[in-house]
Amino acid sequence: MICALASAVCFGTATVLQAAATRAAEPGSGAGAGSGVDAALLLRAVRQWRYVVGLALDGLGFVFQVLALRSVPIYAVGAALAASLAVTAVVAARVLRVRLSGTEWAAVAVVCAGLALLALSSGAEGDERGPASLPWWLLGVAGAVLAAGAAGGRLPDRARALALGLGAGCGFGVVEVAVRLIDDPFDLTNPALYALLLGGGAAFLLLTSALSRGSVTTATAGMVIGETIGPALVGVAWLGDRTRDGLGWLTVSGFAVAVAGALALARFGEAPATAEAEPPLQDVEER
Repeated sequence: MICALASAVCFGTATVLQAAATRAAEPGSGAGAGSGVDAALLLRAVRQWRYVVGLALDGLGFVFQVLALRSVPIYAVGAALAASLAVTAVVAARVLRVRLSGTEWAAVAVVCAGLALLALSSGAEGDERGPASLPWWLLGVAGAVLAAGAAGGRLPDRARALALGLGAGCGFGVVEVAVRLIDDPFDLTNPALYALLLGGGAAFLLLTSALSRGSVTTATAGMVIGETIGPALVGVAWLGDRTRDGLGWLTVSGFAVAVAGALALARFGEAPATAEAEPPLQDVEER
């Protein structure tokens, strides 16, 4: 669980840096412009130091995520990853001087409370492998995420943000499940390995496009839903994830509370843009 929380800290901080860098990148005009799978946008964003630092934090966060998925159920790790929005809110308030309302500070506390309930009630990770076709299903879902992102990027802004956010969340969810199905990372015959690579890559492209235009709040909320609920159900139904004896109700409550608190903080996917639009507090006082 400590690894899951460390992953949330890395991802939450990276979000602040990457959102600022992506918004600062100039829109492209090539074949991928307007698509949810705009690789050129990613290349432009990578030229900025904030995005590069965010990538490094994402890499470190992924290592912590894999370690967590090897020890605790998927539903616990998914809720912790959703809690990265609480980290984003706190970092934005501290570093970028974004004002948090009393309700938003309460949401941060709610997320922490939900994670505490999960830590108390979650059991060990399951040791089941699910149906033999599960890795192939994951690969199919990853491919569908990539295709849906290419189409969803051309929708009107509000629908676009929701489609890209849900797609990114589903892609990250594929990664969570695939990690549990990979025993040897060098086994090139395991379709779960390709599902992990395709799902993670597609999710990253979709999220980068979502951060660049449209309602990032909507996109982030969609991502939280996509990366928590589906993988949690797969873990319980097929991979043997369980709770401690007699504490199933506490696990469900903690999961719901943590995700609800994260959704209340969804606007912090665009905190850097808000912060750049407002003058620093010191300048306001001087004026």
